[in-house]
Amino acid sequence: MVRKLLAILFFQCILCTAFATNYLTFTAEEDGSQFGIIRRGEANPDIQYSLDDGESWTDLARDEITLEKKGDKALIRGNNPTGFSSYPDYSYFMMTGKIAASGSVMSLIDGKGETTTIPSTYCFYGLFYECASLTQAPELPATAMTLECYASMFERCTGLTEAPELPATTLEYACYEKMFLDCTSLTQAPKLPATTMKEYCYFCMFCNCTSLTQAPELPATTMDVCCYKSMFCNCTSLTQAPKLPATTMDDHCYYYMFWGCTSLTKAPELPATTLAYGCYENMFLDCTSLTQAPELIATELVDHCYYYMFSGCTNLSKIKVRFVEWETFSTLAWVANVASTGTFYCLEELPIEYGASEIPIGWNVKHVWDDDAVEDIANANTRVWTDGLNLYVRYAGDVEVYGLNGKQIYKGHGDVDSPMCLSMPAHGVYVVKMGGKVSKVEL
Repeated sequence: MVRKLLAILFFQCILCTAFATNYLTFTAEEDGSQFGIIRRGEANPDIQYSLDDGESWTDLARDEITLEKKGDKALIRGNNPTGFSSYPDYSYFMMTGKIAASGSVMSLIDGKGETTTIPSTYCFYGLFYECASLTQAPELPATAMTLECYASMFERCTGLTEAPELPATTLEYACYEKMFLDCTSLTQAPKLPATTMKEYCYFCMFCNCTSLTQAPELPATTMDVCCYKSMFCNCTSLTQAPKLPATTMDDHCYYYMFWGCTSLTKAPELPATTLAYGCYENMFLDCTSLTQAPELIATELVDHCYYYMFSGCTNLSKIKVRFVEWETFSTLAWVANVASTGTFYCLEELPIEYGASEIPIGWNVKHVWDDDAVEDIANANTRVWTDGLNLYVRYAGDVEVYGLNGKQIYKGHGDVDSPMCLSMPAHGVYVVKMGGKVSKVEL
């Protein structure tokens, strides 16, 4: 009876242990797949593997471990309570063949996969860097990040098609930086529930994920410096952008966010009314399928806020703004190489000036009033544009052109049906007076 009771207790202990552990596991998806560990600098974390379901464990050195047959498994664990890696001394797996990872990456920390606390900065930095053979990511259960803890974790994992769940709601500096950079087979992004950003937290997270078709929701309403910088750059299959509800900007928060997203046809709404330095700089650069820009409702510009924002959007044909002054250091080249024809909506107070840094050359202009009523001035009597050193003026009345030094360069009478073409002496900024209207033009 005692022996039977002991046997039952022993069996229960085995079951408890089995259910308590959630080892990081590598499963071969083709015969002869291999894995190993590479240690950089002085990195030397404790790491062990088992090929017999945990009955025996062996230290994982630099040697490659072979999974002979498809379906063979290796359990991975470590005792690293202060962190698995640091920087620049860090460790990462290497793989050949095809290998699916499962179980919790946290078994590298506590030996069991129970903890959800990441103990150090750079903890899993580059853990699967360039593992092109990795077909499935392991579980990442941590709910709070540390500085660069997942940075470059799956960078260049070109066989990875789906990202793991990322349940963290508390982010840290660059925690997801380059996490899936160059994962060219990734078709599905994880949910990103965090609502409070940190500097560079999503920097280049999905950059060059050329198979990604849909972005995850981004619910944050308050930005931090460079938080979304280059997040989806060169995601050439991305057709739909996420909603961007943030109303509190920070420097360069959307910098290069959708650069090179050549399949993106519609931009998300941008509800912020107060801008920050470079907040939208290069945001939609070279989005060649974009036809309509979001309404830009901010009334005051800041340096670099719209720098190159729509440059290279060759199909963009509609822009609507609410600002009333041109600022050279706010809109530099913002509409360079957009569509040759289109409609620009603005308030009457905004000077009608044409060029890559103002209103696109060849576009019609419509005035928008506070009640959103629109006045069509596409055939209005006043229009100024440039081509090289030529200054074109369409105006039925007296026209005067001055240099910035105040010297008069031209004075004459214009015609609506036949725009005058004035050859300017040099590149620079000129002031055009047409009756009571004044325009500043840069050649």
